[in-house]
Amino acid sequence: MEPRARAGKNVGKMNFGHNELAQLLYAHGDVRAPLSETVRVLDEIVTEFIQNVSFEAMRVANHAGRQKVKFEDFEFAMRRNPVYMGKIQETFEKKREIEAARKNFSIEDQLMKDADKEEKAAEKERGKGAEGKRGRKSVSSQMQIGEDDLDDVDDDLEEAGGSSRRK
Repeated sequence: MEPRARAGKNVGKMNFGHNELAQLLYAHGDVRAPLSETVRVLDEIVTEFIQNVSFEAMRVANHAGRQKVKFEDFEFAMRRNPVYMGKIQETFEKKREIEAARKNFSIEDQLMKDADKEEKAAEKERGKGAEGKRGRKSVSSQMQIGEDDLDDVDDDLEEAGGSSRRK
């Protein structure tokens, strides 16, 4: 659609929320509660800018024989303004980093789940083998053996050195 044909489409309507634009103005140094006329004018400016850039990107895509607009089309549309171009490239680099981190996180998460399943399966197998031979007494008998061994060590120390306690 030609830019002149789009001119009357959004007249009098706010495309962005009042609070969003007020926060944007405040972030860039305006007062906390800007005038409603200021917010309306900013809404028109931002809307027109987005429409113009999108129209230019669509024109580039059509010229390339595509119906869908790609990132490269926006890059080409912004090529004359290095500040905008830098911001776009920075935003898409962050997007790629986030996607790579999510991919790595999902791979690591899956590996952790698989390792946990394997550990539980091995634990079940060990538990089934121990119950078949000794039943539930295996843990308590192991604890008893440990206490007996400690008593034997104390006895050995008393025989060798007299008393286990020294004053």
